[in-house]
Amino acid sequence: MSIEVLTLLLIGCILFSFALGAPVGLALGGIAMGMGYMTWGEGIFNLIPTTIESNFFSFILLAIPLYIYMGQLLTRSGIGDAMFNASQMVIGRVRGSLAISVIGVCSMIGAMVGIIGAGIMTSGSIALKPMLERGYDKRLALGVIMAGGGLGILIPPSIPMIMYAATTQNSVGRMFLAAIIPALISITLLVAYVIISCKLNPKKAPLGTGSESTMTGKEKVRTARDGLFSLLLIVAVLGSIITGIATPTESGAIGVVGAILLAVVFKRFRFEMFKSSGFETAMLVSVSMWIILGASIFSNFHMLSGVQNMVAQLTQDLGLPPLGVIILLQVIMLLLGFIIDELIIVLMCAPLFTPIVVSLGYDPIWFGILMILNIEIAVQTPPYGFALFYLKGIAPPGVNMMDIYRSILPFILLKLCVLITCMLFPEVVMWLPNKVMGVN
Repeated sequence: MSIEVLTLLLIGCILFSFALGAPVGLALGGIAMGMGYMTWGEGIFNLIPTTIESNFFSFILLAIPLYIYMGQLLTRSGIGDAMFNASQMVIGRVRGSLAISVIGVCSMIGAMVGIIGAGIMTSGSIALKPMLERGYDKRLALGVIMAGGGLGILIPPSIPMIMYAATTQNSVGRMFLAAIIPALISITLLVAYVIISCKLNPKKAPLGTGSESTMTGKEKVRTARDGLFSLLLIVAVLGSIITGIATPTESGAIGVVGAILLAVVFKRFRFEMFKSSGFETAMLVSVSMWIILGASIFSNFHMLSGVQNMVAQLTQDLGLPPLGVIILLQVIMLLLGFIIDELIIVLMCAPLFTPIVVSLGYDPIWFGILMILNIEIAVQTPPYGFALFYLKGIAPPGVNMMDIYRSILPFILLKLCVLITCMLFPEVVMWLPNKVMGVN
């Protein structure tokens, strides 16, 4: 069977299994084993233990449950609310300040949780109700939550970045550093859009309707303290990796201990919160591990079948220049984002596309950041982006899918501008890691 026919059959089987609602990890692994048995015979089953050994014994992957646990502790203890209140207190006199606070705080919460779905749902549960109660435009409220929560995978520490680094054997520290400038550009553009749109249409954002305007001096000090210490924990986790004090896994442990200490110091620690955070983390990690196993088996089988040669030959036949190949890969990932979530895209595409990109002379860290930016856009793009349905799940009854579709479009265009900028000017991505950690 030719690799072209095999690829079409694999894609068809994936779409069919997803349409039936099959578990993603089991579907991917099962399809690979089934097609492999028909083409290779019983030898295909040797792929399972070798994939488990190469993937699940990676020290980097130990960081995933730790970062998820840190995020669960911070959000369930109410420290996420503290960050939100502190941000709103600082910029509360600006029209649209609540929306601006949401972008910043939801970005941080998304980074704590490390995955888009959990980031958007956690952010929405904290921020959507206050915005609607204060009279904010419904579409603006939905859009900033979606945009801010989605930024969580671009702001370190990011689980998709860790997965990319692990599957392509690249530095997690360089990935984290490379993401900082694109993340800052994204946040700046989103904030600028909120300020300009609220200035053009003041009805979108009432001014001075929050409790921060009536806070006493003591309440302001307490709010600022809680928000500052919450932010310092994120800085400590990221800083320990960049400075080389800790590995990504060790910094995850630092984050967990720090989250527990903050909850104790702020008198928010409860055993029930501690237990529920552990159970939720265990569930998310279990699901993630099955997805990682299934996607890795699928990717390994597809690569061993010669898909890289097929893609290389396709780009050669099309006569595309190197940048044209990069654009083609971006389009493929964008289309994948309509039907599968960010973790699966990374696990499927990173080992498949990165060698092609390196062979063209590009830096794998640069391409990794492009992949993260692309995924962030893809999973939020109507009509089938997964993140749209996460937000619908926590939205009040009066919000329909058309409201969500319309709310996200301006923010998608802004994020697309960031992706194009980073693609055309690689130094935007690579300047900081090269400056701090040297050129590879």
